[in-house]
Amino acid sequence: MTNDRDRDEAPVIKVTDKRRFAKLAEAEGPERSSASGSNEPGTDEPAAAATDELAEAMAKADEYLQHLQRLQAEFDNYRKRVIREQTTTLELASEPVMRRLLEVLDEFELALLHAHEDVDRDRFLKGIELVYAKLMDALKAEGLQRIDAEGAPFDPNLHEALMQTGEGDGEPHVAEVFRPGYTLKGRVLRPAGVRVERT
Repeated sequence: MTNDRDRDEAPVIKVTDKRRFAKLAEAEGPERSSASGSNEPGTDEPAAAATDELAEAMAKADEYLQHLQRLQAEFDNYRKRVIREQTTTLELASEPVMRRLLEVLDEFELALLHAHEDVDRDRFLKGIELVYAKLMDALKAEGLQRIDAEGAPFDPNLHEALMQTGEGDGEPHVAEVFRPGYTLKGRVLRPAGVRVERT
C-alpha cells in the first residue's frame, strides 16, 4: 500500500525528444535566418544615418555660434571705437574757434592794460573797435551771422517780440531792436529781441 502511495506522489517527469525539435529547427532555420538577416541591416542603416546627420547638424550649429560670437565681439569693438572717435571729434571741434578767440582775448588784455594809463580816448576807442571787428571776423568764419531785423516784417522764426506798439490793422514789422539775433550756419542760434509795431 505504501508502494502505491509512493508511486502516486512521485514527481512526473516529461521527456522531450530533442531530435524531433532539431529537425523542426532545421526546417524553419533558413526562413528565420533570412528574415532576421534582412531586418538587422535595415534597422542599423537608418540609425547610423540619423546619427551622422545629427553630428553634422551639431557641428554646423557650433560653427554658426562661434561665427556669431566673433561678429558680436567685432561689432562691440567697432561701436566702442566709433563712440571714442566721436567724443574726440567733438572735443577737438572747438579747437580752431578757441585759437581765433585767443587772439581776440590777447587784444582785449592789451587794451585793458593801457586803459589804466592816461591815453587818448579816441585812440583807445579805435583800438576797442579793432578788437571788436577781429572778434566778429572770427565768429563769421565759423558761420555766425547777425539777423538784420530793424524795419523788416515780423517773423516769429527770426524775431522775439518783447514789446508791441501801434493799434493799426497793417502787417506787423520790427520797429526797434533791443537785443541782436544771430544764426549759425543758417540755423537760428538766438532770435532778435524786438519791438513790434502795427501801423
